[in-house]
Amino acid sequence: MSTGSDAELGQGFADGDESCLNEAYRRWGALVFTVAARKLGDPEEAKDVTQQVFVGAWRGRKSYDPQRGSLKTWLMGITHKKVADALVRRFRHQRDIEAVTVAGASELPEQDPPTDSVVDVMVLADELDRLPEQQRIVLELAFYEDLTQAQIAQRTGLPLGTVKTNTRRGLMRMKKRLEVDGGTH
Repeated sequence: MSTGSDAELGQGFADGDESCLNEAYRRWGALVFTVAARKLGDPEEAKDVTQQVFVGAWRGRKSYDPQRGSLKTWLMGITHKKVADALVRRFRHQRDIEAVTVAGASELPEQDPPTDSVVDVMVLADELDRLPEQQRIVLELAFYEDLTQAQIAQRTGLPLGTVKTNTRRGLMRMKKRLEVDGGTH
């Protein structure tokens, strides 16, 4: 299968051909790892996410439709969701550590840690996934990697003006969606 087209690989994957899983990993495993490592800033965590992406994709291959898009695009969508899940887990872990530290340092009654923050992280990840690709990429680099617009332009190869426009449009779109969602609570 190593010489097959991406379309043939996607169809074989959807049909359950294990050699296609191996070939998909050979072709796109490094890309999945690189995206995860950049967003998470932790190579070990990125290895775990990469494994989760391919195991999850294989287990969920019945939901993959080669007619709707390429296997690579589908895998990258899974990657973004697994990275968001890892960030939520990291946040929860950090929150739990802080709660234990505060509880150990004080004899005062402990207030429950704010759960809204976890919800905020999940809502943010979901809203980012809804943005057009360029807006999503620009905002993910800003949010998750704390890059400036100039650094984003350099990393992506986009003109600085395009980065600024995508940032503004993405933020406005997210703000509008979040205001609509926030007004219903």
